Order: sequence, then C-alpha cells, then structure tokens
Amino acid sequence: MSITTTITTTTQFEHWIGGRPVPPTSGRHLDSTSPHDGELVLRIADGSAEDVEQAVTAAHRAQQAWGRTTTAERSRILTSIAAGIREHIDALADLECAEGGKLLAPARTELLIAADYFDYYGAIVRTLAGDTIDQGPQNLTYTRHEPYGVVAVITPWNGPLNQASRGIAPALAAGNTVVLKPSEFTSATSLELGRIATEAGLSDGVLNIVTGLGPTVGVPLVSHPLVRRVSFTGSVATGRAIGRIAAERVIPVALELGGKSPILVFADADLDAAARAATMSVLINSGQVCSATTRLLVERGVQDELVRRIGTILNDKRPGEDFGPIVTPPQFDKVLGMLATARKEGAHVAVGGHKYEDGAGVPERGLYIQPTVLTDINPDMQAAREEIFGPVLVAIPFDTEDEAITLANATEYGLAAAVWSGDTARGLTLAHRIEAGQVAVNGGAMGIETPFGGYKTSGIGREKGIKALYEYTQLKTVSVTL
Repeated sequence: MSITTTITTTTQFEHWIGGRPVPPTSGRHLDSTSPHDGELVLRIADGSAEDVEQAVTAAHRAQQAWGRTTTAERSRILTSIAAGIREHIDALADLECAEGGKLLAPARTELLIAADYFDYYGAIVRTLAGDTIDQGPQNLTYTRHEPYGVVAVITPWNGPLNQASRGIAPALAAGNTVVLKPSEFTSATSLELGRIATEAGLSDGVLNIVTGLGPTVGVPLVSHPLVRRVSFTGSVATGRAIGRIAAERVIPVALELGGKSPILVFADADLDAAARAATMSVLINSGQVCSATTRLLVERGVQDELVRRIGTILNDKRPGEDFGPIVTPPQFDKVLGMLATARKEGAHVAVGGHKYEDGAGVPERGLYIQPTVLTDINPDMQAAREEIFGPVLVAIPFDTEDEAITLANATEYGLAAAVWSGDTARGLTLAHRIEAGQVAVNGGAMGIETPFGGYKTSGIGREKGIKALYEYTQLKTVSVTL
C-alpha cells in the first residue's frame, strides 16, 4: 500500500475504516478545490450516519485488544507512524499545498511537527503511572490511568494533519481507539495518515477516518453511544453545539476554540523584534491560526513607529510566495466583510486592506487578501472584539500598564498572548495578569511539550505536553486488604 503521490482532478478518497478504504454508503463524494486558483483538486467521501456507525463499531471492536497492549508496544507503533509521516512528507506536503493553499516550506514544517507528536507521545507514554496511597500496612491502595475507549477527534481546515496528530497521538498512546472527522475542506492528509498508520503496524480499527459535513458526520459521531470522549478544534458556535451534546450524554469533551489574542508592546521593547513577531501573526497561514496575536496593543508613544516598521515588512511580501490564500470561500467573504465594517466604523487602513485582483500576481479565483493593519481602532469596534481569522492586525494604543491589561482582557477569548518589553520582570508580571492559557514574553518558545488551551470561551481542556496524555485517561482507584 503506498501513499498517493499524484494529484489530479480525478483523485478520489474514500473513508478509512477498519484498516482499509471504504466507499460512502451514499455513493456520493464532495469536491475539494484549491484556494489558490479555485481548481478542483480531489474528491472525498460524503459521509453519513451509516458510515459513522461502521467506523465507531470498528473502533469499539479494536479497543479492548489495543487497550491491553503495554505502553512499550504502543510506543513502538507511534514512533513507527512518526517515521512513516517523515518518509512520505513530500507527497503529504503536496496535498496540503494543493488542498489548503499552504506554502511548501510552512507545510513541511507543520508535517514534521505532526510526526514529532507521535514521537513525543510514543516516548512519554512509557512514563504513564498512577500513585500509591498509604492506608496502613494491611492495605495496598493505588491509582491507575485507563483509556476511555472510543474517542472522537474533530479537526478544522487550517492545519489538517498537524492538528489531527495533536489529538490522535496522545489518544492512541493512552490506549484509546479513534474516529477522526477532518474538515471537509482539507481531508486528504488525514486520510493518508490512516494508510501510514496501518503500514506502521497499527491494528485495523484502532484509527478510523470518516469525511463529510458537520451535520451528517460530526453530529452522529459526537452523539454515538459508544463514543466516550470528544476532542474538538474549531469555532465557538460549533464547540458550544458539541458541548451541549456531550453534556446531555455526560461525557468529557475538550474544546479548543477561537481567539482574539493580544500582543502588548511597550516603548522600551526591541521594536524590530516586536514588529517581526506582529507580522508573523498575519503571515503564518495568512492569520488563520486560532492563537495568532492579532490585537496589537502598543504604548502610545511608539505606536506610529511600530506600525511603520510593520508596514515596511508587510509591503515587501508577495502572495503565493510569502503568504498563502484564505482557505475557504466563506472565510474569504467573512474577512472582507469585517474589513468593510471596520472602515464604516471609522478605522483607518494603515497597510493593505483589500483583496488581490486578477493581474496582481494571483489567479483570478485565488482567495488572497492583503496583509492588513488597522489603526484608529477603539475597543468597541467589531474588528477589536471578534475573531477575524485572516491577515489583519488591529492596533490600539495604551498609556499605562493597567490600561494595557484592561485592554488585553477585554475579550470573551483567552487563548494566547504575547508581551514585548525591555523589562523582563515587568513582562513576567503582566503575563500573570493576562487571562490566557499561554503567554510568551519577548518571544518565549512554545512547542509540543507545552500545554495548549484557553481561558473563557477559547475552550476547555489542554492539548500538547504530558498534560494531554492524562486528559485521554480516566482515573481508577484500586485497594486490596493484605
């Protein structure tokens, strides 16, 4: 079995169930088009509740045997999957570039991180351990971490295989089986992961992938009585709907939702470094990153200079070379609509602000928007309050530390934040006051080892790091009288 290496308009992907491709019961497929030029890239299975039933049943049947394997056995399989991803990285990158419009270098980086997730959880699962509890010499009492059973993982369109791996790797490491529902816009590399995992020695049914739409695949999956835990990454609206189903069923759910993350820049900061960090928020995946720090909160005396430096960087960037398109037509229209609203509300477009027209170096149907910086923003404007999920920075000045914190926390979201200051102690103090799940001070590093998740409506639960491994387990206490 080999990975797909040629992408044509006739390439057709089926579900991956029980270790093999399975056509949809409906016989229907969905078109997947390129955001770069609007051309048809491939077709994926249009799933249904019947397909979900097959996948969950396969996962349920496989779970008992998989859950009984040792952590060492699971470790070997996960590291083999990591090696398989790296072996096929060229073909996987081609798929993500074609389907999601990614640039080649960032696509490869994301895929290497996807492989790293399997290596990381393949390593730390060997440390999975419970505790002993002293209840006297006549008793032995201990705790153990056990898998939930069948876990549903539902992923968005902006980082297909990377975000799928982020959930699948710890779930499998903990002994669960998985049914993955990727976004219908970018499903191909997730489906190829099924092939890679099987080739790596993963037993049939341990990982299943069902493609299709939210109402016809996502809802039946979350509602299925054999699904015992759900992990969802996506919009707040969908997350709330999934949370309601999970609450009714009384099953745990992890929700990684939206963000409106602030980047605080003080006058004593390294302004060049801060400008580079701010520009990366709109260039990486064209701002389609939930943790992107797109609310630029700047000490008033340096706002104009910082915006000038950001503009100098962004004006040299070229579509298709330095940044990619908006992934979906609805999101493209949403970003343009929010830019129009910002202008009506009085915002000033300091940089960018428009879609690229045909003849400006992009195809006629390419979904490209200029990297944009908005100024003259007040906190009540839509652009300051709502997640844009596109290449748009909104700059808001502040005069004091307290005002900066008030602005930073004046949002329903709390996913991430950044602070730039020449005073590291101040940066750390402010990091403790910001209501967000992760805060980087002066470019502090975040990686697969660092827990990731939000405060407030940015979600519940944590992914990444050793914390995620334990999130996919349930705790049992055992006691015996000696």
